[in-house]
Amino acid sequence: MKRAWVRLTSLKTLEQLRTRIAELAHDHPWIGLDADADLEVGPKTPLATPVCRAGLTFANRFATLPMEGWDGTYDGRPTERVLRRWRHFGKSGASLIWGGEAYAVQPDGRANPNQLCYSASSVPDLVALRESVLAGARETPAARPPYLGLQLTHSGRFGRPQGKPAPRVAYRHPLLDARVGIASDDAVMTDSELDDLIESYARTAGAAQQARFDFVDVKACHGYLLHELLSGHTRPGRYGGDLIGRSRLLAACVDAVRSAAPGLEVAVRLSAFDFAPFQRGSGGVGVPELWHASTYPFAFGGDGTGLGVDLAEPRALLTLLAQHGVRLVCVSGGNPYCNPHLVRPAAYPPSDGYLPPEDPLLGVARHLWVTAELRRSHSDLILVGSGYTYLQEWLPRVAQRAVRQGHVDLVGLGRMVLSYPEAPAHILTGQPLDRRRLCRTFSDCTTAPRAGLPSGCYPLDEHYRQSPERTQLLELRRSRGATSQRTRN
Repeated sequence: MKRAWVRLTSLKTLEQLRTRIAELAHDHPWIGLDADADLEVGPKTPLATPVCRAGLTFANRFATLPMEGWDGTYDGRPTERVLRRWRHFGKSGASLIWGGEAYAVQPDGRANPNQLCYSASSVPDLVALRESVLAGARETPAARPPYLGLQLTHSGRFGRPQGKPAPRVAYRHPLLDARVGIASDDAVMTDSELDDLIESYARTAGAAQQARFDFVDVKACHGYLLHELLSGHTRPGRYGGDLIGRSRLLAACVDAVRSAAPGLEVAVRLSAFDFAPFQRGSGGVGVPELWHASTYPFAFGGDGTGLGVDLAEPRALLTLLAQHGVRLVCVSGGNPYCNPHLVRPAAYPPSDGYLPPEDPLLGVARHLWVTAELRRSHSDLILVGSGYTYLQEWLPRVAQRAVRQGHVDLVGLGRMVLSYPEAPAHILTGQPLDRRRLCRTFSDCTTAPRAGLPSGCYPLDEHYRQSPERTQLLELRRSRGATSQRTRN
């Protein structure tokens, strides 16, 4: 099947990149993606200039995004691999480490049996994670200790604490319930159960404060519980209905954290837009699941079609969060279980995914456009952007332009830090990027955990490349007919 998009690595010049962007803009006039002609170097350049707003200061414009590895212990504690990954976050030179990885506020809220979670040993475990980040930062010349957070989560619909689906959902979903085996209302969390969850967020935040973290992220993105509640129009009671009801638990968790841990900053990572779920269609390309009603109401930040964006409610939510004292927001979108091309634009899908239904460059542009729109209407907040990794060699120039134009405050990097943790430091100091370590969006870091293996960059990180799990990963790809040139390196 012929690709419907242009391979990014074929765009060798700025003129070629801009030509491709113009082609995409013909059908999508909202695209504002562009790259600076020259990458500036020095302490006064856009990416190196501190950002100071809302009483917060960050030394440079890079952040690392949460990248959990599915490689903790069965009781939710960090292993050597987890500590290695957090040390790499510190080596990045980024001024902000956004949560390291998702940390479940109670064991039944884990997305996999090896996800980190709250326990009686949380404080010493979190101290070890913090020390790993600081040790990594000391390995990077001129790097300052980063502003460090912990991402608090309950996986909700995508909970698998024992390895099998154990969904606890905000409401019955006509398309997604079948994907996780929901056949009755028993999976829907009651108002009382949601009330009890607030204390779990507060307790876990208290442990983070004792471990001297700078902030916690009350996670509201990617289809997990607090994000799913935001689209709970059909849920009755206090936690459904209008936006005030749908955001009530998120606001209550923010307030409870602030009360339990005074002085600890509270941030939110938000999926500011969502689409209908996709599935593999003809030729392996993703297509939206059929929806027969006139509107699709289950996408927060959606336009009712299931395939478009309307930022009216996300803007209103940011205003509400600011009223509850939130000053730091990371903007993401979509749901990796249902429409992964929105969350992580990639050339290669995970083994259980689908080929991109659009040019991944369009996915990057959507992330940047949404962040710029929210930045324009909420100058009182510090916004961290997402979606940059797919840009590869073009990442520094696109990031510099976005910062210089005021479209984003900090540039968030996820997958890139798995394969090339020092990339932000190299960009900031003008060191040429090591092309051999740039993430090429092979998606093995997603395919591996889908099969119960640790997440990591198996093609480019020598630690994972030489691991026995890589052999298992290759066998999995072969068995599913997904072996590609990247697995034969």
